[in-house]
Amino acid sequence: MKITRIEKFSEKELIEKLKNVTMLKAPQTKVYTNTLISLEKLRPEFLAPPQNYILKQELKKVRELKWTLEKHDINIFELKGFLRISFDSVEEPVDLLPPIIEESIESDGSLHLIINDGMHRVYMALREWVIPEVALIRGIPKNLPYYAFPVPGGWNSVEEREDLPPDYLKKWHRISDYHSLYRNFNSAFKNVGGPREFFQKS
Repeated sequence: MKITRIEKFSEKELIEKLKNVTMLKAPQTKVYTNTLISLEKLRPEFLAPPQNYILKQELKKVRELKWTLEKHDINIFELKGFLRISFDSVEEPVDLLPPIIEESIESDGSLHLIINDGMHRVYMALREWVIPEVALIRGIPKNLPYYAFPVPGGWNSVEEREDLPPDYLKKWHRISDYHSLYRNFNSAFKNVGGPREFFQKS
């Protein structure tokens, strides 16, 4: 697939839309309405991964996307808002947000900046010695935390993998019904996270 159009949206427009993101299982609940949201440049080693792995193929796709956006004079590590990207063979455009980071205070009193969305991009920034711009969200409702805990040991505990065995422990979930804590970014944006086939080699 080839990029046919890129629309740019401002930081203000990004924040306004994030404020309208709902919970997946409770579409009447806007999780970020009363939070403080800002674009910040944060060192990737200070951000907390919530999953135990990075998929190499996904990482390569993100790198390909970065290289392609550079041809359009866009820095994937500094969107200054968000992008809406159209492709030649996909009917619906795709929104690309900066990595979404949530401030989380755990039961031992420690504070973590959990990567809600964009972990492969943050990991790529770590590998490329870049300080990425992220959307930092503070003041998350205590009853609606991110659905998994930060990984103890941070990036040192995250492994690069070709695939995931069926019994692989991806994340350590907070509750049994962890889907009830999912944020539905597509309630305010278009096709966040897709299409996954972009940049796949034939």
